[in-house]
Amino acid sequence: MRIGDHLECRDFPCDDLRHERFTLPPAELDPARVEIIMISEAPPQDPDDYFYSPGNPFYLQTTLQAFRDAGAHVSSMQDILDLGVYITTAVKCAKTGYSIKAGPIRNCSQLLEAELALFPNMKAILLMGDVAIKALNYIAKRKTGARVIPSGSTYKIRGHDYYYGAIRVFPSYLQTGKSFLIEKSKQKMIAEDLRAALRLLE
Repeated sequence: MRIGDHLECRDFPCDDLRHERFTLPPAELDPARVEIIMISEAPPQDPDDYFYSPGNPFYLQTTLQAFRDAGAHVSSMQDILDLGVYITTAVKCAKTGYSIKAGPIRNCSQLLEAELALFPNMKAILLMGDVAIKALNYIAKRKTGARVIPSGSTYKIRGHDYYYGAIRVFPSYLQTGKSFLIEKSKQKMIAEDLRAALRLLE
């Protein structure tokens, strides 16, 4: 299965994203083998930095480091997929600035909802950063009327048990970008969250 065969944005309603950088994971997947979904923020400005790009893309470098910090022996995107972990973004177009407004996150959460529905054996969702947390909350509020993750600083809300239906949800920090390499305390917390999610596969 390819995600692009099942998802599309027809009218691109968001006016503050780079629509020419609309990006879906290109990997060929067996949806039944995916048990954890890691949701990051948005595709990078440079397409060569995207998780699934050939070579050694920057987003993948920091993500691999996060998995290694969590005790996983990985050296490629395929190794991560082989663990049963699929990586995607909450917003499918690259940002125009530092942050993303609520409207585009809400709009794109409809695509994310359809994407999550493609995987029947999900055990956990890792929400990497505020954008991913907001996106899943938009989905949950449409479906149930209530958010999954409470409001508040990530360091205060992480470490508790949250569920989207029967799926365990882990709010965490963004594992991409230069800030990941600088903020050692966040690296440690990301590793803890990722390690806890990977334990569900044992």
